[in-house]
Amino acid sequence: MSKQDNSVGRAWYAVHTYAGYENAVARNLKQRIESMGLSDKIFNVVVPTERTIKIKGGRRVEEEEKVYPGYVLVEMSVDDQSWFVVRNTPRVTGFVGSGTTPVPLKESEVAALLGRMQEKEGSVTHEIDLTPGESVTIIDGPFKDLDGKVGEVDEARGKVKVLVAMFGRETPVELDFLQIKRI
Repeated sequence: MSKQDNSVGRAWYAVHTYAGYENAVARNLKQRIESMGLSDKIFNVVVPTERTIKIKGGRRVEEEEKVYPGYVLVEMSVDDQSWFVVRNTPRVTGFVGSGTTPVPLKESEVAALLGRMQEKEGSVTHEIDLTPGESVTIIDGPFKDLDGKVGEVDEARGKVKVLVAMFGRETPVELDFLQIKRI
């Protein structure tokens, strides 16, 4: 940055970090802001995450998953001092932008991302690694022990339509993804 005051005003910036160190970078940056008295220039530090449900060992596990691994969002007013503090935080590799000049994120992008992070329990996304046509066995419910083929996967609701052979024809049965397993 040049030595002149390049105060652009308050905006959100994406900071690139070593992958896996996003939370450590956010913690270190918050400590640096406090110890250097820069809360009037650097306002907010966020690691974008969302809640997902995965199946691990046959169990439903809810996890916080990073939306953008390797990035931390910082709301700040850019000048030489604030740029230097963020840029020289351990495990920060730089700002997203052209050269040394950080490019602010669009307000609409940040608002959508922060809204996505604050969504409630009912909006947890499901990660179902099944594809249509794949063979599965129903392990729970009234159709237990029947084999079928995946017809449709609805990750938003955590449901899977399985085509089960009943009465000589394939019949679609909607099941929770925890009620089936791969053959």
